[in-house]
Amino acid sequence: MMAPAPLGFNPADPALKFDLVIANADVLDPSQRLRSKRDIGIKNGQIALMAPSIATDRSSQRIDAGGRLLTPGLVDLHAHFCPHIGIGLPADELVGITGTTTAVSAGDNGAMNLGVFTHWARPQTRTRLFAFVHISTIGLAGAGQIGEMVNIEYADIDLCTKAVAENADVTLGVKVRMTESVVGQNGLEPLRRAIRAAGMAGPQFRVMCHIGNAPGSISDLLDLLRPGDILTHAFSGAGNNIVQNGQLVPAAKAAKQRGVIFDVGHGGGSFDYTVCEPALQQGGQPDTISSDLHGVSINTPGYPVLPNVMSKFLNLGLPLEDVVARVTWEPAKIINRVPGLGTLQVGAPADISIFDLVDGPVEFVDTRNNKRTGSKKLVPWLTVKGGRPWGRPPLPIPFS
Repeated sequence: MMAPAPLGFNPADPALKFDLVIANADVLDPSQRLRSKRDIGIKNGQIALMAPSIATDRSSQRIDAGGRLLTPGLVDLHAHFCPHIGIGLPADELVGITGTTTAVSAGDNGAMNLGVFTHWARPQTRTRLFAFVHISTIGLAGAGQIGEMVNIEYADIDLCTKAVAENADVTLGVKVRMTESVVGQNGLEPLRRAIRAAGMAGPQFRVMCHIGNAPGSISDLLDLLRPGDILTHAFSGAGNNIVQNGQLVPAAKAAKQRGVIFDVGHGGGSFDYTVCEPALQQGGQPDTISSDLHGVSINTPGYPVLPNVMSKFLNLGLPLEDVVARVTWEPAKIINRVPGLGTLQVGAPADISIFDLVDGPVEFVDTRNNKRTGSKKLVPWLTVKGGRPWGRPPLPIPFS
């Protein structure tokens, strides 16, 4: 990813006055291997300065975040934020509970309805949105009624390729759901077509492959995935998954070693502690942590808002720095469209998430009703996108 360059200000100018200063925060930025108390000065929607202290008279607006954890704005690699298409939700309305500033719409739209995302949902949403285009031309418009890949004719390679390539500023590749109830009698053919479409669109495009109760051999499925492709719902307990009889299957280890991205995609039915725990112990750690938040999953007991999913992994033993990296810097590198995304580097977009790191005891539940206890929980306190805090009025414009 390109390094950001400050625009419109000189960070070294001691007379620089900031639009916003967030003071006294416990700052954690994995991209810079930084964990320290800092003040952050924001100017023109960008990170302008990070310092042990910034004088109060150098800011137009100041927010004291003393005792709270501050990270780059959360990046959710798998969500459903195209409202009125299938299970999609409005991203901006949820920021108070998600802390998310950038998200990826994971296959809500196919080639025939991608315009709903590019011309309607994305332009009117403050949350920065990208998309995987579903190999099915109808996307998830019929989700919950009939599998979109039961009729293989919907998996139109040429139309999908065209949609991805012509919208390369916002599309990351191709989504496919590889679950028996979704693909019917078509086996691995939808995945093969998704890989073909992504490859034809260009070498930068990836496949995001959803697994639940995977059709056929899980090893055959995993062997098809290329380096850089994304296996989402990696820890699903829906049936035919990457852990068999308590062991991470060899094909999953091989996929990880050749660079397939393991993504969480918690959702309402796709995260099982009894799959995740042995996978973590046997080399199958997640590369990215995502929510799969949508109109059904948000109402399930597992409550997969991204800070809650992060908290589950924190209590599974992943260090806080690693958990934060998997929802900031790591997914930002996969998106690779915005210089400085997922960081707090000077010149980066001033996207910030601030949390209360609450001491337990706490209890969490997965999507199979398995429960685990813990001692830490991340609770969103304030989210800032492009230098503007959510849920607080903007500063008045001065008139002379």
